[in-house]
Amino acid sequence: MTTTTAAPSSPDAGRLVTLGRYDTDRGARLVCGQRVTVDVEVEVDEGGDEKPLTAVKLSDRPASGRGRSYTIEEGLRSNAELQALVADYLAKAERLGRIAALYNPLG
Repeated sequence: MTTTTAAPSSPDAGRLVTLGRYDTDRGARLVCGQRVTVDVEVEVDEGGDEKPLTAVKLSDRPASGRGRSYTIEEGLRSNAELQALVADYLAKAERLGRIAALYNPLG
């Protein structure tokens, strides 16, 4: 199994950014980040203006664009947290040889 990671750029809200890729016996998968607006919170900039708060939603998607997608995590607010989660998820997917989001350690 091959995994790759990419440092995220500063995407516009809503745009999918590929943060990693791995292979399974059923095809290649992408770990994607998407900046989303958090509806209930705002942050105040240096000028005292309120602006919508954004966070990142992380998902596992088929590279072909056809097939099922899985949410890995929502509400990620720091780049360090995002990078650590992507690295951990890709390592788990490589170790399992399948979609890590479907892994149930109890069953």
